[in-house]
Amino acid sequence: MNYTAPPGTRIGHVHLKVADLDRALGFYSDLLGFTLMQRYGTQAAFLSAGGYHHHIGLNTWQSKGGTPPAPGHTGLFHTAFLYPDRASLATVLKRLVEANYPLDGASDHGVSEAIYITDPDGNGVELYRDRPEAEWPREADGSLSMVTRRLNLEALLEESG
Repeated sequence: MNYTAPPGTRIGHVHLKVADLDRALGFYSDLLGFTLMQRYGTQAAFLSAGGYHHHIGLNTWQSKGGTPPAPGHTGLFHTAFLYPDRASLATVLKRLVEANYPLDGASDHGVSEAIYITDPDGNGVELYRDRPEAEWPREADGSLSMVTRRLNLEALLEESG
């Protein structure tokens, strides 16, 4: 029997194993601006944007002092955080630049604009904004035609205000 997930289905949160909870909180809260909603002692914390119970869970239950997985192993490629508009993406880019935080890449995918970084535990992080669906590139048959082009970071930064 074929099943299709309902259109309203979304990824609700990501829960990451981290080596150092305070270091991870510094990245996700202090740098990226997510709000600490709850902390479970020294082993776990839950963060969000906009007052949601949590978009990000962090814990050291099985990973305190651990190291990132070696290249060539399976696991999470990246977590993607969708910003509501281009100005919001520009603001977080400005914070990264001001903190001298290294960027792994930045791409214009036609449907979206994305900045790629790595968190302190080696987890890939995508910060992006979607273009309106009416602007998505399409083939003649109507199917998506996503691309990977260089994102003009200078032009994006100009929108940070």
